[in-house]
Amino acid sequence: MMQLSAKTEYACIAVLELAAAYSSGEPLQVRKIAAAHQIPSGFLVQILLQLKSAGLVHSTRGAAGGYRLARAPREISVWDVIAVVEGEGRTSSIDSRSPAAQVLTHLWEKAAADSREFMTSITFDRLAEQVRGVAHDMYYI
Repeated sequence: MMQLSAKTEYACIAVLELAAAYSSGEPLQVRKIAAAHQIPSGFLVQILLQLKSAGLVHSTRGAAGGYRLARAPREISVWDVIAVVEGEGRTSSIDSRSPAAQVLTHLWEKAAADSREFMTSITFDRLAEQVRGVAHDMYYI
């Protein structure tokens, strides 16, 4: 199972919300995203600024301002967001070059490459479509 930080999960939620609103062309306000997902708005602003620095989102100032995706949701993969927030650092913290360490390091590198390949294949337009399907199928009492 892949372990991601809360920051990365919040970043993916924010990008998914922006993907769902992409066709409107209007920016989405941070407070709306934060309230809908119980994310501290100050933390969400920091995350969105990081995504903005990476060129994934644009911001608009003012009363009608907010954030929107810099590219179409079909052009942004889950890996794009993970790489911005988590970085693409080392996959192993083992410094030993023993045979056991070498085998385990190879295993971690293979798992990371497989995860990256899978997460690169998943785009936010696809996820937004799944969210719409789940929301449509929900039964309310």
